[in-house]
Amino acid sequence: MDVTREDVLRCARLTHLSLQDGEIESLRQDMEQLLNHAEALNSLDLDGIQPTTHGLAITLPRREDLSRPGFTQAEALANAPDQDRGYFRVPKMIE
Repeated sequence: MDVTREDVLRCARLTHLSLQDGEIESLRQDMEQLLNHAEALNSLDLDGIQPTTHGLAITLPRREDLSRPGFTQAEALANAPDQDRGYFRVPKMIE
């Protein structure tokens, strides 16, 4: 599949990327190579092949989901550099 300079610039604009002139040709070649590879994968005969999520049929080890006690408020705040009336105090981020 042919990728043009304009295709690269359009993708860069859509993704808010700033490209230098020297980067455009390199990206164009990379995009073309990637799309050619995807095109080659589309030509494979996959009739009778079941979709899979894993390459190997493995069973992951499971553990029992048990509830356990969490931290108390005092324990959670014990190492807080700044706290106020039982809450973490953090710097103001929005003015």
